[in-house]
Amino acid sequence: MSYTYPVAHPTGTLTKEQLHLFLANKALIARRVADITKMKFIADWLLQGRFDATGGGIFYETGEPVFAGDDPASIGPLGEYPLVVLDDGTIASAKTDKWGLDTMISDEKIARQGRVPVDRGILRVSNTIIRHVDRIAMAVIASRVTSTFTSAGEWTSAGNAVESILTIQAERTELGLGFELDTVVLRPAQYARIIGMLIDDKSLPRESGETAIQGNLPVNALGLTWATTPHFQGSNPLLLDRDNLGGMADEKIGGPGYASAGTFGVEVKSIRDDDKEGYKVRGRRVTVPVVTEPLAGVQLLGTGIS
Repeated sequence: MSYTYPVAHPTGTLTKEQLHLFLANKALIARRVADITKMKFIADWLLQGRFDATGGGIFYETGEPVFAGDDPASIGPLGEYPLVVLDDGTIASAKTDKWGLDTMISDEKIARQGRVPVDRGILRVSNTIIRHVDRIAMAVIASRVTSTFTSAGEWTSAGNAVESILTIQAERTELGLGFELDTVVLRPAQYARIIGMLIDDKSLPRESGETAIQGNLPVNALGLTWATTPHFQGSNPLLLDRDNLGGMADEKIGGPGYASAGTFGVEVKSIRDDDKEGYKVRGRRVTVPVVTEPLAGVQLLGTGIS
């Protein structure tokens, strides 16, 4: 999944008659949601597993071992393979929430301003839901990833930062957990400082760094992915394995008229209100963030960046 900022500005002109037809067409709304909603969920980017929460919730295993309890054996010709019983993780459950928002677009606004209020309605409703779900997901990650690592010294240079990260990566490798901690998530101010260090140490081309700071793009440098989101409020940077940390459990509750940009994400619906002579634009997402492997992440202490 891409993680792209900033939101692109829509282009093109439609007559008011075409806009009324557009607002009644589910397929066109779905395409417009895909075009407009460029700010993706960081929740989906960090929690890459996809779970089906049909029925309003899921049961899942957490802390499941990544290796079998016994080693493989040498097998001779026509020999019998040893049977190993795999240990299970701890069973946990999660319940979905339906997060939604409405806004009204009057016929007068469509007649006077064209597509602008329509795009603005889709954009603001969608991005507000994205922001809310991302905040919840980041809070869940921060609460579940409780293991910590204290840096030997403050991150006064990119070299100091990478040395600390390589140390915790080596420690986790020795534990044999099978996780690859390769994504660093920071608050925007922390991210800006790190990007500046990477540029100063010539670990990142200056033009790439400027783009990263302006657009909040993830940056790949020194074998790590550096990312930020305003929805992360923790004081300590997080080092994560995005492939194993967890996932988003979405419930597809259906209902006529809803359109979305993909299998996961905000669903948008246009509802005609003839009494008020306008359209109600509704957005929703029915989901819950799930951290299945708390040890697939670690809080980095003592970095000295704020």
